[in-house]
Amino acid sequence: MDLDSIECVSSSDGMDEDEIHAHHHSEFSSTKARNGGGNNNNAAMGPTAITPATSVHELLECPVCTNSMYPPIHQCHNGHTLCSTCKTRVHNRCPTCRQELGDIRCLALEKVAESLELPCKYYSLGCPEIFPYYSKLKHETICNFRPYSCPYAGSECSVVGDIPFLVAHLRDDHKVDMHTGCTFNHRYVKSNPREVENATWMLTVFHCFGQYFCLHFEAFQLGMAPVYMAFLRFMGDENEARNYSYSLEVGANGRKLIWEGTPRSVRDSHRKVRDSHDGLIIQRNMALFFSGGDRKELKLRVTGRIWKEQQNPDAGVCIPNLCS
Repeated sequence: MDLDSIECVSSSDGMDEDEIHAHHHSEFSSTKARNGGGNNNNAAMGPTAITPATSVHELLECPVCTNSMYPPIHQCHNGHTLCSTCKTRVHNRCPTCRQELGDIRCLALEKVAESLELPCKYYSLGCPEIFPYYSKLKHETICNFRPYSCPYAGSECSVVGDIPFLVAHLRDDHKVDMHTGCTFNHRYVKSNPREVENATWMLTVFHCFGQYFCLHFEAFQLGMAPVYMAFLRFMGDENEARNYSYSLEVGANGRKLIWEGTPRSVRDSHRKVRDSHDGLIIQRNMALFFSGGDRKELKLRVTGRIWKEQQNPDAGVCIPNLCS
């Protein structure tokens, strides 16, 4: 499909309505993690950082993949070691001396590994935790300091980083529409909507309550039925996302659909959120009814707002905090 034929017109918090044309999706090859201070996972450790003993760390480094080895750790008859994953990759031949590996375990090195405590690999991004050797990997898959993936939909962008870096990346590299405020009025336009099976409109980023939110809108096949879907993602972790709620509304001709929910964290991929149907879903026939006219052009206006749930200390209940 021709993405340049898609346009969206938006206004937010009293801003003058402006016209935004969709751009072709850009692909990025960088996988370097970045944060607001320019540090990355390979940044030099500060004076208070914990440095694991280099000699022990080198002993536990697989000579093939250079990752840390976890049991079972294999060795050849000459004492050369490698991890279990690489054992199959080298066809049971020692990469150092080319001798057959067999099924010899290096129990001594496995005991050394059990005695180690190491800092999380995201220590340079702020994680202060120290873990036993075997617990470290599990923690790093859920560490709150791990970099975020780029939330842009429609391209396989591999850029990662902290939230300030990704906001700048979305603005400068993906040219997304940026708005300040917690209410919005977005109009999605597409000619020949009956020809659309899968389409992604330009992402919109909203800044309110000191946080960033991504508004997605797209068309796809839900079973055999073509549908349109709008949903909001929070640029932060899931536990923070629960502090906010949002509503989406679409309608015309005296009818309307309303969705209310909690924004999903960008830790969940765009596709995961879409496939879970966690958002406002509009059947194509209903979308064309809302568009009016001869139903040959999609003109769908989606309005919405974002609010923060605040705990009432006296009543013990949450009350919405709406921005003005």
